[in-house]
Amino acid sequence: MEKIFISENEAQTIELAQKLAKITKIGDVWALNGTLGMGKTVFARAFIQALSDALEVPSPTFTLLQTYATPEFNIYHYDLYRLEKPADVFELDVEEAFYSGVSLVEWPEKMGEFLPRDAWIVSFAAEGKGRKITIATFDEEKIGRLQNVR
Repeated sequence: MEKIFISENEAQTIELAQKLAKITKIGDVWALNGTLGMGKTVFARAFIQALSDALEVPSPTFTLLQTYATPEFNIYHYDLYRLEKPADVFELDVEEAFYSGVSLVEWPEKMGEFLPRDAWIVSFAAEGKGRKITIATFDEEKIGRLQNVR
């Protein structure tokens, strides 16, 4: 299933991220696809702030990973832009993150075959002056959660 959202501005991207944060569960992996400047980090920041008390959410471009605590789980924010080879993700504790927390992965294509098959696929593309944000999942339970997001 794919659901398409049109975001005319950054505020609408933030609002969508906040709505999706409300439906997330332990074990969810959000794969954020799109070229530079499409809104992946804006989305991730809003998602994290909706669930945690983090005031600042820097892009993990240089550290590759930032972790945030919530009352129920940890959020793992990955930026894999600088990852050299897919197997290097195992040095970033992805097994623990994918099992016991919620993960946001920018540049998920850098993981290759190690991206979980049941990940939420969030694609960002230019659409006029805004963005087209496509959310895809093939998991029945996730489809149920996504259907109520407007």
